[in-house]
Amino acid sequence: MRLSTKTAVVSAGAVLALAITGCTAPNSAPVKPATKASDVPAKPSAPVALHILDVAGNQKLTGPMVEQFVKDHPDIVSSVTWESAGAPDLVGNIKPQVDSGNITVDLVMTGTDGLSAGIGQDLWVPLVKKYGDRLSNMKNYIDPAQKMQDLADGYGVVTTYYPSGPLLQYNPDMVKDVPTDAASLLAWAKAHPGKFGYARPANSGPGRTFLMGLPYILGDKDPSDPINGWDKTWAYLKDLGQYVDNYPTGTGQVITNVADGSWGLIPTTTGWDINPRALEQEPNTIKAAAFKKFTWVTDAHYAVVPKGQSADKLSATLLLLQYILTPKINAMAYDSGYFYPGPAVKGATLDKAPQASQDVIAKYGRDWFDPLIEKMPKATPLTPDNLVKAFDKWDREIGAGKYKAS
Repeated sequence: MRLSTKTAVVSAGAVLALAITGCTAPNSAPVKPATKASDVPAKPSAPVALHILDVAGNQKLTGPMVEQFVKDHPDIVSSVTWESAGAPDLVGNIKPQVDSGNITVDLVMTGTDGLSAGIGQDLWVPLVKKYGDRLSNMKNYIDPAQKMQDLADGYGVVTTYYPSGPLLQYNPDMVKDVPTDAASLLAWAKAHPGKFGYARPANSGPGRTFLMGLPYILGDKDPSDPINGWDKTWAYLKDLGQYVDNYPTGTGQVITNVADGSWGLIPTTTGWDINPRALEQEPNTIKAAAFKKFTWVTDAHYAVVPKGQSADKLSATLLLLQYILTPKINAMAYDSGYFYPGPAVKGATLDKAPQASQDVIAKYGRDWFDPLIEKMPKATPLTPDNLVKAFDKWDREIGAGKYKAS
């Protein structure tokens, strides 16, 4: 989750966002679901109210895009409400709705974890497989976003993308010899016990990116196989763990530790370097650095639709997603640097972003980020089943006994 929140209401007529276990969303009575592509009209027969569940901290990025769509197309969407939850709660929330045919969530914004969990439970409409001809703007994905789209197996639609990391962030008053590779990072941690750390990967984007990035940095046998291909990584993490006092269960505590001087050095991502400084969660004197040799582990957000959706709501959702993937609208993903850069399509350049985003990037961005994004290789993250295996092994062999609740 990001460090700040945004109001749940994104249009004047919207009702308050609903708690997951609370009352049902507007227009939640059972409806006849669309069963084939021809059931879905080019445009809803009347404006619809959409209820969106965000399990990826995505609202800040796509919320303004959705709000603009409502303003531009009140004949398609009358109002939008949002609710947020953790990705582990997604299946428990959506499966009863799909099983009962009483759909209260119209659209879900998720990462690869929720996407995969829903595919495994047969919860999602195969949007791209069934309605790809209505999502022609997907042809404009930048190459790494297209690779993230390929992971969706035709069910989810990538809305935002970033190269992620792993990078390093440090306090220059505490770190004089900035590590440039795994060996020097380990040496620094050994020389400054308790001053380096990262959050539990299962609960942290930067922690997860660090975990998945190490096999490339260390030259492991198979970076895509955490059980049989990460011998060097697991040995390294055990060595490094000798000098880590605790592993917070969220990235927010990591940022606090840097801000108050408890820690001097952490792994980070482009967004988690920019956004906390932009939000004044960290002083702007905090610096960032890159490893001499590394591979970007990419990340993305997806839009998915629960099965059983009405024809009119599917029509509105498809029009909304097509709109989100236009360059001017997708450029809103620059936001305040949280998912830097953020856009998933060609032409969504910074000059098309809102002025507030341009100002944030000008003040808090790193002028070496963009050249480094172009220069260094990129790899998609672990498949969801392998990511679960990596989390489990890390929890048992690295983090056990050292968790600190955030």
